[in-house]
Amino acid sequence: MVFKRLLGSLGVGGPTVDTVLDPGASRPGGTLTGQVHLEGGQTDFDIEHITLELVARVEAEHAEGESEGVVAFERFTVGGGFRLAAGQPHSVPFTVTLPWETPVTELHGQHLGVVLGVRTELAVSGARDKGDLDQLSIAPLPVQEAILEAFGQLGFGFRSADLEYGHIAGTGQRLPFYQEVELTPAPRYAHQVNEIEVTFLANPGGVEVVLEADKRGGLFSGGHGALTRFTVGHHDSRDWTAEVDAWVRQLTERHGGAHAHTGPYAVHDHHDHGGHHRSGPGMGTAVAAGAAGLAVGVAGGLVAAEVVDEVGDFFEGDEEDEG
Repeated sequence: MVFKRLLGSLGVGGPTVDTVLDPGASRPGGTLTGQVHLEGGQTDFDIEHITLELVARVEAEHAEGESEGVVAFERFTVGGGFRLAAGQPHSVPFTVTLPWETPVTELHGQHLGVVLGVRTELAVSGARDKGDLDQLSIAPLPVQEAILEAFGQLGFGFRSADLEYGHIAGTGQRLPFYQEVELTPAPRYAHQVNEIEVTFLANPGGVEVVLEADKRGGLFSGGHGALTRFTVGHHDSRDWTAEVDAWVRQLTERHGGAHAHTGPYAVHDHHDHGGHHRSGPGMGTAVAAGAAGLAVGVAGGLVAAEVVDEVGDFFEGDEEDEG
């Protein structure tokens, strides 16, 4: 949904901003296009820059448990350096390239529950305002879609998808978080695993596929996690159902030994008691932001608590109350 919002830092009479994304979902590593529509206020304003910021709702584990926050993971300056006359409309078209690791939000048009947004920031006459926030829809790359469809053909079911703050050891991960797609086991594996988590780490040359199984315990042992990783090309042509079945067999048959891998990276085990191999934020980088939730520090600095509030409100429909 697109809406206009008065630039609060400039008060009544300031310009308005309305960012319109072109229809349809984008893809990781692909382009995002649209236009930023401005309308002048009661007086002239110098537009210093127009910046688009990609934000994601991310879960983080810390000493007190788990919290949700918002991470800004990319910024693009798409315009600026002009005077916007009083009452004057002005549009700025843009085309930007999304990071390869941009999370997938939908599969065959069905939303997966992952929250991404595009925030528009204006620097106007020395003041800045994050004025407009729009939902970002991302469809999977063809090879990602083929792998997920293969899981479906094998009888796995979709349970949930989320974004986890932290880094997967031994991979080429670049963003400060990663996406987990949690799958219920196919009947033939139900006695071995509670669920399988799939993480895609795309790059210009292909996709790293990280699989983690939450394995069931035996009569004399508790459950534990197993991890393996594979590298595929963007244009690989394989029998993906057979390929994925082989991956799962390799994963479920592993009993805590060395982790299999293909490609230049070795995968190191960083299990906690919950079976997760990922490297979390630790006590020093997960910062409480009051009742609004957790704001996670990233390269651009600490994300303010008000960002958590606004992104949450936007995707829960409260933006309809905005003017």
